[in-house]
Amino acid sequence: MTGRHDEQATQRPLVTVLGASGFVGAAVTREFARRPVRLRLVSRSRAVVPRDAVADIEVRTGDLTEEAVLTDAVEGSDVVIHLLAYMSAGANWRGAGSAAERVNVGTMRRLTEILRPAPDGRPVTVIYAGTASQVGLSATTRVDGSEPDEPQSSYDRQKLTAQRVLEAATRAGHVHGFTLRLPTVIGCVPGRVGSKGVVAAMIGRALAGEPITMWHDGSVRRDLLHVEDVARAFTAAVDHGHELVGRHWMIGSGRGEPLGAVFDRVAKLVSVRTGEAPVQVLTVPSPEYAELGDFHSMEIDSSAFRGVTGWLPRLTLEEGLERTVDDLHRQARSAPAVADSAGGSGDD
Repeated sequence: MTGRHDEQATQRPLVTVLGASGFVGAAVTREFARRPVRLRLVSRSRAVVPRDAVADIEVRTGDLTEEAVLTDAVEGSDVVIHLLAYMSAGANWRGAGSAAERVNVGTMRRLTEILRPAPDGRPVTVIYAGTASQVGLSATTRVDGSEPDEPQSSYDRQKLTAQRVLEAATRAGHVHGFTLRLPTVIGCVPGRVGSKGVVAAMIGRALAGEPITMWHDGSVRRDLLHVEDVARAFTAAVDHGHELVGRHWMIGSGRGEPLGAVFDRVAKLVSVRTGEAPVQVLTVPSPEYAELGDFHSMEIDSSAFRGVTGWLPRLTLEEGLERTVDDLHRQARSAPAVADSAGGSGDD
């Protein structure tokens, strides 16, 4: 009986998640763990295995910028989900420096070389986590992926370069690749301390009784999507990979929310949980490292992706904010946890 089970297990597709211990990676792991697949979780720090997992799960740790580690990590994969991104804390998070280049671009270059199929082999599907901000300062607030890309930050330029490396490898027949460009992601993942992004950072300030600060008057809009809905986009993408291959796809809620109103709501939600008066939401001078994109509004039209996959966000903004505040409040009471102010599509 055991032998038959082992044989059936090896016939299941192997989905490898690179960056599985990160914010988006942990959520993607939870989604795929519910499926009858083989799931390989690879990251620098050890990924958490969901308790209710149906998948056969293997956990590996290592530095994926090392070619030998990366080669071993993706061996035998049917699908590789690339969530690696270099996003350091502080002003330099946007990807300046050789370390960022090595992770954000170099890993994709090596991956597409490693995954070249044998002459009679089927190309591996590679799904890359890009970011909506790769488009740069678009002429219109609403973007659908058809706009010319004019990235403004080092991070966005690196993400676009990696996307183009993947597209070139796909045209050459080396892989079946495509990119999901993600919006501003909010939320927390069970089993992972902290969160990422400006919303989590401001929730952390409010929980500490500190004012929420903005570099503008609050009218700047962001498309905010809960990390659980982001993770469901990746499972939908795997189900429809043959229809998505070769291009990038925009993922978002379809609404640009004024950050001033979002932060006012955050202050009130935190107040209900702490019993304290809502903290102030203040406009402060922007720092020297601020970029034009920080003051540029964006909302995302993901109708193309929805039309192919049927994916739709399940959580409203209010539900997403409430869950995030609840989770970070719970963490703050149980142990000191500092939310990372860096934003983006993935981490390790």
